[in-house]
Amino acid sequence: MSAEESISIDERVRKLKNRPYKGGPVVYWMSRDQRAHDNWTLLYSIQMANKEDVPHCVVFCLAPEYGEAGVRQCGFMLKGLSELETELVSHGIEFVVLEGYPEIVLPSFLHSVGAGLLVTDFNPLRIEREWRSKLASEISIPFDEVDAHNVVPCWLASKHRILTHESFLLNSIPYIDFLNDFPPLEAPRKGWPKPHESIEWEGLRQRLKADMSVKEVDWIVPGEKAASKSLQEFIETRLAQYAEHSDDPTTPAQSDLSPYIHFGQISSQRAALEVVKSGASIDSKASFLRSIIIKKEHSDNFVFHTPQYDTIGAFPKWAKDSIDAHRSDDREHLYTRDQLESAQTHDQLWNASQIELLKAGKIHGSMRAYWAHMIMNWMKSPEEAFATAIYLNNRYSLDGRDPNVYTGISSVMGGLFDKPTLTKEVYGKVRNMTYTDARLRYDIKAYEERVKTL
Repeated sequence: MSAEESISIDERVRKLKNRPYKGGPVVYWMSRDQRAHDNWTLLYSIQMANKEDVPHCVVFCLAPEYGEAGVRQCGFMLKGLSELETELVSHGIEFVVLEGYPEIVLPSFLHSVGAGLLVTDFNPLRIEREWRSKLASEISIPFDEVDAHNVVPCWLASKHRILTHESFLLNSIPYIDFLNDFPPLEAPRKGWPKPHESIEWEGLRQRLKADMSVKEVDWIVPGEKAASKSLQEFIETRLAQYAEHSDDPTTPAQSDLSPYIHFGQISSQRAALEVVKSGASIDSKASFLRSIIIKKEHSDNFVFHTPQYDTIGAFPKWAKDSIDAHRSDDREHLYTRDQLESAQTHDQLWNASQIELLKAGKIHGSMRAYWAHMIMNWMKSPEEAFATAIYLNNRYSLDGRDPNVYTGISSVMGGLFDKPTLTKEVYGKVRNMTYTDARLRYDIKAYEERVKTL
């Protein structure tokens, strides 16, 4: 690894527990970025192990439950991790799965192997930050965090919450400075002292306390190899239409990379690099890069700097005040969470979007905006509406429990990153999307017919 590459990795690191290294193996606690290649955290941990001439291993902590995530999400993740085990071991990298919450199972593992340095992925979500904080208080060795999920590390991109995508782009470190290619994955110079024990993935799956009622989907294949193949297929067949048609739910122009990026089975930086190298138009490239870099990384910025990111307390003050002023507005229709969950409303377009979520584990981005807006209009309070949208998305969507989810729903329901508009009932000054808007913009009947085939 060249000096230039080492500097690039080092700039992505921050200290969670700054202690002198006193010898012992390097352990990479993998969490958000579940891949072997194009992974700055893995590259850094191996670099540190080679520097100290000590063994290295990767550990994944399989929590028995994780919010509303069920077998749909956990099954996708476990299949990807199973492939990852094979890939890491083939490169001479030990991989271990520990069952339990990280702050409980990791300290004893680190003690048992005499670890001298712990390295982990960056994740701005509250539960992940709490795990890291509790773990840091339980261990006495240095603990480093690497942002392998964003092109520019979140804590370097901005020291505070930024209110618009444009301001985020203008005020952050130039992305081109960090958009460099990855060095190849190489085995640690010093092997793990114990032979690898094959992981019993089916047993792990059966012991999870995950909801088994929301079935797995078959339209997408999990894992790093499938993610890479999906990226190339998108570039070859759909990228050319991305700028003009990515917001049209009847045209197959989206990348479908969101589940892979959410589980870290592909690097958004790799996706950006491959798109830049493609022969697509400048407009299509720019539109995709804005989505996968600016919007995604702005979502991390929002969650990282907003403790109440999963409540309406995250809405801008003007939006909260306006919504408060319209709490008592009449609602033509009111639905319960159960009615919404089972797609039992008078609105066939909304029902179609909910059915797409139930069956496919996703909603087209444009329809998700309409879906969230109408939930706001059909429930007794903005708090109940927001919590319901989060619940439904996190339970059924493959990319639920993601900064993009909280940011996207806050944008729709609470005017996040937007400006006040003309006052309307229920929404106040928050921009809204009506059935008429959707009908005029898209062939909604074609969308409804497509959903029926799922």
